[in-house]
Amino acid sequence: MTRSLTILGATGSVGASTLDLIRRNRADWRVVALTANCNVAELASLAREFSAEIAVVADESCLADLRDALAGSGIEAAAGRNALCEVASRPVDMTVAAIVGCAGLAPVMAAIEQGGTVALANKEALVSAGEVMTAAVTRSGATLLPVDSEHNAIFQCLAGNDLAEVSKITLTASGGPLRTWTLAQLEAATPAQAVAHPNWDMGAKISVDSATMMNKGLELIEAHHLFPVGLDKLGIVVHPQSVIHSMVEFRDRSTLAQLGPSDMRVPIASCLAWPARMESPCEPLDLAAIGELTFEAPDETRFPATRLARQAAEAGGAMPAVLNAANEVAVAAFLAGKIGFTRIALLVEQVLESGNLPPAPHALDEVLMIDHAARATATSLLESA
Repeated sequence: MTRSLTILGATGSVGASTLDLIRRNRADWRVVALTANCNVAELASLAREFSAEIAVVADESCLADLRDALAGSGIEAAAGRNALCEVASRPVDMTVAAIVGCAGLAPVMAAIEQGGTVALANKEALVSAGEVMTAAVTRSGATLLPVDSEHNAIFQCLAGNDLAEVSKITLTASGGPLRTWTLAQLEAATPAQAVAHPNWDMGAKISVDSATMMNKGLELIEAHHLFPVGLDKLGIVVHPQSVIHSMVEFRDRSTLAQLGPSDMRVPIASCLAWPARMESPCEPLDLAAIGELTFEAPDETRFPATRLARQAAEAGGAMPAVLNAANEVAVAAFLAGKIGFTRIALLVEQVLESGNLPPAPHALDEVLMIDHAARATATSLLESA
C-alpha cells in the first residue's frame, strides 16, 4: 500500500538519506511536500524527481527562483514560515522532520497537531519545547518516532518492554574528532578540524556539537522527554567506534544494545518501515573486521557541555531552551571564526548563569520568546567580550 510522505528539510543530510531510501522503494511512497531553507536548485530537482505536490523554501526571497525552477512541472511553490507550517499540517501518513535548529519548532508542532506519524530528526524540538511538544502529541494522538541514531536505538531496545522495568538507559557518544585533544589543543581547534567527524557524515552545526559533546547533552534532554524514566537513569558513555548506538539495562540486569553501521539510513529505515522492517543498502556489520569495541567515561573538564545540559535538564522550565539557543549562537560564531572552540561551552554557561530566567513555557510562542531572549543575551555577551 502506498503511503504519503512530507520531508521537512529535504536537502539536508537526513533529508538526502531519507530520499535515498524512498528512491529505492518508489512504489511504496507518494511524496506530498518537500521543503528547504534556500537551496532552490536542489529542492526543485528533488521535487521534480519525486513528483511532489508542493515545494517550499523558508527564505521568502527565494520564491521567484523556485517558481522559475518548477515552471511547467505542475508542482506548487511556496515560501516563508507560514508556508512551512501549512505544508507540515497537511495530513500525510508520515512526516520526516529534519529542519536543523529552532527554525524547525513551528513546523514540527504543525506536523504533530495534524495527528499523523512524525519521524523526528530535529532534536531541538524536544530540547527547547519538550513539555509543550509531548503534550501536543498526547492531545493529537500523533505517533512520534525518533530518527537520531541513539534514540532510535533505545526505541528499538525498548520494543515490547515496559519503561517501569528499565534501570538505566545509556547513550553512546563517539567523542567526535577532537576526543583525545588536550585543553591547549582544543583552544586552537579550527572549524575545519571540528567538523571532520571520524564516523558520521553530518552538517556543520551538528558536527561541531559532536566535537564539543553538546550533541550528546542535547540528546540527553531529548531522551528525558522520549523515555521518561528519570534523569538519574540516563547516562552517557564514549564509544569511539560508533557501532553500539545506545543501550538499555533492565532491572534483571539484562542489557540490550542496538548495533549497526554509522549510517543514518539505518535509523531512518527503522522509522519508515515501523512497525515492520525494510531493506537497507548499508553494509552489514563485520565485527571480526572491527576487532574491538571500547568505552570510556565522558571527560567533563575538557568537554563541559554534557554537564551543562544535565544541569539545564535538572532545572527544567525555560533552561533547556536557553541552553539550546545559546549553543546555536555560539556554534555559529565559532564557524564564522569569531570565537575559539573552547569559548562555545563557556558562552553557553555564561548565558545560563546570566539571570532573568523566564518562567516555564506552556505554548510554542512562549518557547520562541525564550529562544529569542537567550539569543539576544548570547549575542550581547559576544559583542562585549
